Amino acid sequence: MKNTTITLAHGNGGSESKELVESLFYSAFGNSILNNSEDAALIENGKLAFTTDSFTVSPLSFSGGDIGKLAICGTCNDLAMMGAKPKYLSIAFMIEEGFSFDELKNIIKSMRDELEKNDVIVVCGDTKVVPKGNVDKLFINTTGIGEVYYNGISASHLKEGMSILVSRDIGSHGAVIFAAREGMALSSELKSDCASLYPQVKSLVDASISIVAMRDATRGGLAAVLNEWASSSGVTIEINEASIPICEEVQGICELLGFEATALANEGTYVIAVPVEEAEKTLEILRQTNQSAAIIGTVNNSYKGKVVLRSSWGTQRFLELPTGELLPRIC
Repeated sequence: MKNTTITLAHGNGGSESKELVESLFYSAFGNSILNNSEDAALIENGKLAFTTDSFTVSPLSFSGGDIGKLAICGTCNDLAMMGAKPKYLSIAFMIEEGFSFDELKNIIKSMRDELEKNDVIVVCGDTKVVPKGNVDKLFINTTGIGEVYYNGISASHLKEGMSILVSRDIGSHGAVIFAAREGMALSSELKSDCASLYPQVKSLVDASISIVAMRDATRGGLAAVLNEWASSSGVTIEINEASIPICEEVQGICELLGFEATALANEGTYVIAVPVEEAEKTLEILRQTNQSAAIIGTVNNSYKGKVVLRSSWGTQRFLELPTGELLPRIC
């Protein structure tokens, strides 16, 4: 570790997070399952997927969702990204003394609505109330178990000639959270992309798409996913910059504040790798949910372990793993 103390950058999903996890947690807890670094662990000989996540978003409510919806979507999506049907969840609440009962009821209603969409039940949980000032209003932890119905998805399975797609336009969650946090009035209908992804994944499986890799682009955004895949598979992922779908509102916020849309967090957007001959069929299915879905690049072996961003002018540069604080507490 280069740092002697934990910084906000260690939670950004980028290079500092990678350093923290690999140098500290993996060295202490590493094993053949954990070291795969997938969205969910495959256990019981690959029959079950198992994942956990904690949610500390600020503000608690935002355009398109709240911490409750985010908690259910986040955990169910991690299971879905490994080809699993979400089945059972645990929920733990860490509540600050003085928190509004009505606000908590609204958050729980959001959670219940999202549970119904995923056909998931809560089977255990925990509640802790701490003195005022010891937690920022409300933190939630969710753990999920899913039944694997599609095998073989892995970040280490990418090979030359495969296609890379994104399920919709990127960066809306990070942009909405920042705008809400800074009191920026948006004269648009921009909302977080926070959504449950299992129904979309099921559509791909039902259409017999050969899914090679799949991951939701949360902390660290698209850039983090692509770099993790390139590193895990030892390949080059070449992306056409002009093909990356970014809506005007998100692009405007990025230009105003100096952000890179590829590093902004998402909560209902995922990246998928498929054989090149299935790319168009995959795109057709993705666009049944979001018309902004796009084929954004291919896999080759020119710079192994790197992501190359090719501009519309023919120039190219490496798309690096995000670094720095970015936007803390976006999920």
